[in-house]
Amino acid sequence: MTLKQTPLYQMHLKYNGKIIDFGGWELPVQYEGMGIIKEHNMVREQAGLFDVSHMGEVFITGEKAEEYVQNLVCNDVKSMHDFQVMYSPMLYPSGGVVDDLLVYRYNQQKYLLVINAANVEKDFAWMQENLMAGVTAENVSGDYAQLALQGPKAQEILQKISDTDLESIKFFWFNPKVKIAGVECIVSRTGYTGEDGFEVYMKPAEAPLVWEAILEAGGEQVSPVGLGARDSLRFEAKLPLYGQEIDQDITPLEAGLGFFVKLDNDDFIGRAALLKQKEVGLKRKQVEFSMLGKGIPRVHYDVYKDGVCIGQVTTGLHAPTFKKPIGLALIDVKHSAPGTEIDIIIRDNAIKAVVGQGIFYKKKTRTNIK
Repeated sequence: MTLKQTPLYQMHLKYNGKIIDFGGWELPVQYEGMGIIKEHNMVREQAGLFDVSHMGEVFITGEKAEEYVQNLVCNDVKSMHDFQVMYSPMLYPSGGVVDDLLVYRYNQQKYLLVINAANVEKDFAWMQENLMAGVTAENVSGDYAQLALQGPKAQEILQKISDTDLESIKFFWFNPKVKIAGVECIVSRTGYTGEDGFEVYMKPAEAPLVWEAILEAGGEQVSPVGLGARDSLRFEAKLPLYGQEIDQDITPLEAGLGFFVKLDNDDFIGRAALLKQKEVGLKRKQVEFSMLGKGIPRVHYDVYKDGVCIGQVTTGLHAPTFKKPIGLALIDVKHSAPGTEIDIIIRDNAIKAVVGQGIFYKKKTRTNIK
């Protein structure tokens, strides 16, 4: 299989990125001279620049665009204002998750859906399968490159090369016409790290210019960041990863994403299944846990209680910010109360852990952003 490259592939080589196969894409897991821990800390303390051009983009347009997107996802799209961004899972009729995505509203008749790279073909096929009259879905993934600038210094750095007052872009809002280094971009105050920051969309051919301009503007306050730190940052902020915290067999209620499920509003695909699940009661639930014994939990490790398997780890690692191993697990709801001791099976050994609550990184945004 021929691996795909983003428009920034040559930049990754230039900055000595360690290239790996990530879902069919050649992308950097880390950069020489930095490494995952340093890159992680750079984002927490200053700023990091990510290439996320492998993500997918789909435009939904037409007279019934709002009605269509409302039916497609489980959050309340009709409550959105123009130029607002909303996070939502997209569900199967079973209540399992097709994908989680960002909904960008231009107006009632135009939406941009940003979807996960590995799911682009599957997601677009699902959108087409559920298309209604008066609506067009167009996969424009090849028309956009995407950068993410994340960290407490992100606005200060990006402002140096922007023609727009970035303070005017509130958390989970966007401006579709911002010039960055002279290049017209879509800029949203969104991200996948738990820090303040921006996601920037542009034509693929313009991406290297914008990449270099951001690094030059930031100087020592910014560095390129690879996939390794992207995963540790999102995990510490308890942001779900498709294929681990959510998938076709895990509902958003089980995954602890009930805040993004609006069961009292209009009908949507999967609503009946979630209503039934809520009525009957959850049988399993995602929990936070900290290790008591020595060992690092990893995805798919079994979780035991009193010698019985009660679930699996969905993500776990030695969290760089906290300097200790923590994890998320989907387990039998009977053992989900904070303070419950559980066993994580690591190399055939049962290592003690304890279910917690509020042990993950608290998302940081600018205090004046509501």
